[in-house]
Amino acid sequence: MKRTITILSVAAALLLAAPMASAADTFVRMVTGPAGGSWYPLGAKMMQVMQAEIPGISTSSGPGGGVGNVKDVSDGNAEIGWSYGHTAYNGYVGRGKFDRPYKNIAFFATLYPGIVQIAVPKSSDIHSIKEFAGKNISPGKTGWTGTAFAETVLKGYDLDFDKIRKAGGTVHHVDYNDSVALMKDGHIDVFIAVTSMPQASYIDLNFKPGLRFIGIDQDVMKKVIANNPGTYATSIPKGTYEGMDADVPTLATATVMVVRADLPEDLVYNMCKVFWKEHATFAAVKKVWNDVKLADALKAAAIPIHPGAARCYKELGVTQ
Repeated sequence: MKRTITILSVAAALLLAAPMASAADTFVRMVTGPAGGSWYPLGAKMMQVMQAEIPGISTSSGPGGGVGNVKDVSDGNAEIGWSYGHTAYNGYVGRGKFDRPYKNIAFFATLYPGIVQIAVPKSSDIHSIKEFAGKNISPGKTGWTGTAFAETVLKGYDLDFDKIRKAGGTVHHVDYNDSVALMKDGHIDVFIAVTSMPQASYIDLNFKPGLRFIGIDQDVMKKVIANNPGTYATSIPKGTYEGMDADVPTLATATVMVVRADLPEDLVYNMCKVFWKEHATFAAVKKVWNDVKLADALKAAAIPIHPGAARCYKELGVTQ
């Protein structure tokens, strides 16, 4: 009997000593991007920092995708999420990949450009997107903004995923890590992603088997930009990846963060203050964070700005 009491006492002490969220804590969940991308590690660090610096909150961070993140935030499955400017707008109004308006989202911050990067093995005989019919491609998971954007670009060439399959090709809806493995094993001909540059997956593939980037034609870019506010023409500059000897014309969109519109103003205000105060901390995780500028924080705000963020930016002297 004495031994039983002792075991129970030790167990109780361990439970009391274990770190756990207070019942009064506010749980802030972030949805980011795939493992292998920039969003995932940056999001993990942000949630760690916010939990440490904002009293009364507990945090978590998990993978996601631009389209799915908008839905998750609006539906209450997350409090903050990564996406793109045009994707957040499409979600808010209910068009494109969204079956209805997702109104419970509000703007939080503009981050850095997401660049459309389309690559084939260096030895490939593919030289244009027009030649993708019947090929094996990996454009990202269903629900990712990059996947939806890839399909938008394909439509400019009178192509879509179904046409690629009907011509004898395959479409692999997998993450970056699996895309790398598939290309190294010779199972895909094309890898498409909308992400920062240089990006780790492309660096890996450029080492072996070696890559060549496919550009987007100017007339197609004009069509895409006209139909997708928040996108713009850009290029992958020569030298971005080893062996690149010329700029590659492509498209870009602004990476953004959205929050639940019904979050308390003070909570979002505090999150915003910490977010910008810790800029150097996030830049140490990924160099691309050096491209995130406070002056541009509201540049891609195509949906209503959360009142807490608006108060924060007013104090910081940022205007839209």
